Amino acid sequence: MKRVTIDPITRLEGHGKIEIFLNEDGDVANAYLQIPELRGFEQFSVGRPAEEMPRITNRICGVCPEAHHMAATKALDVLFHVEPPLVTKKIREMFYASFYVTDHTVHFYALGGPDFVVGPDAPAAERNILGVIHKVGVDIGKQVIACRQRNHHVIKMLGGRGVHPVAGLPGGWSKAVSEEERQEIEEISKLNVEFALFSLKIFDDIVLANQAYVDLILSDAYTHNTYYMGTVDENNHINFYDGMIRVTDPEGKEFVKYPASDYAQHIAEHVEPWSYLKFPYLKGVGWKGFEDGMDSGVYCATPLSRLNASDGMATPKAQEAFEKFYETLGKEKVNGRYQPVHHRLATHWARLVELLYAAERMLELASDPEITDPNVRAPITEKPDEGIGSVEAPRGTLTHHYKTDENGILTNVNLVVGTTNNNAPIAMSIKKA
Repeated sequence: MKRVTIDPITRLEGHGKIEIFLNEDGDVANAYLQIPELRGFEQFSVGRPAEEMPRITNRICGVCPEAHHMAATKALDVLFHVEPPLVTKKIREMFYASFYVTDHTVHFYALGGPDFVVGPDAPAAERNILGVIHKVGVDIGKQVIACRQRNHHVIKMLGGRGVHPVAGLPGGWSKAVSEEERQEIEEISKLNVEFALFSLKIFDDIVLANQAYVDLILSDAYTHNTYYMGTVDENNHINFYDGMIRVTDPEGKEFVKYPASDYAQHIAEHVEPWSYLKFPYLKGVGWKGFEDGMDSGVYCATPLSRLNASDGMATPKAQEAFEKFYETLGKEKVNGRYQPVHHRLATHWARLVELLYAAERMLELASDPEITDPNVRAPITEKPDEGIGSVEAPRGTLTHHYKTDENGILTNVNLVVGTTNNNAPIAMSIKKA
């Protein structure tokens, strides 16, 4: 049996390789995504004070430290039995929306989008951010850089640091927002909305206007029928910061909806000997191997998954983009909900719909006069014990689960990271492609 190795895989966070095994006829017998690095955050966090976790875990990922910072902070709220003030929740969500704008921008223009914008047939060396700028023009490249720059300014302003934030506290946030800062963030938010609409127009002009690209999106090679996961608000609209975790089946029906505190009742993790990654699956269906369909517990948690798991977007322009997304891809409503899109390459388009939602939501929060309330922390009065917190990381539902002794020293840590949810579907997609 012949082996083909792709090592390293580029344009991702961390290290990885793909091993492809061919049979005697030269056909693919199997393919594996291997992650050869052992991270160990769950184990080396044990024995440390729980309040250090927002600063420790944001080192897990160089692309989305803000997601781990936020999930850790929310887990501390529960662990210390303290309810953050309403203004604190608004500041956290505004901070998080700004992060989403930066992350989705870099993912579309630098990580995933170049394959579409530059073209899948272009040389690999050209399918990067520089290739995108060459294709769409230097002025657009400047807009991408400006978007990242202004939102990292907001992240630093609110989070205390530009890369690894430090502002999250149990029951609070370390810094209030002044009126001058609120006005500045409001103006930045307006620019973000314009940039998101601009990015959707680029996708429309370059990708959707090219039938070859559309055929690629719709091709069977990049299609998997799985369950989908995402966090939703009381109206079943997407929310990145808080809400109930909703799972829908491959036909678009709600399978289960639960608070983050109940995650262990619904999610289990399978282990394979050839990877340090774990493979989460739905307990209510069971692990049936690397298979899709209604009878397999494999699920996805991505921008596409969040759209599929929701009934819509909570802001007006994003809702218009949401409807165009499903109607352009030929999906009809059944019982008031669009049927799910199973085409994995449509994730890039879904990411831009979310970019617009994040920008609009950031503007809503920045326009709220109550966000300058200086009372940003509630006192801690009870002993810590156990806490679970979750947010929607850009790459999927992120859950932090901590247990401590009465002194707040960690005795057990479990993390279900955004990308970890997708390890099984990624492996399936690699083999099928």
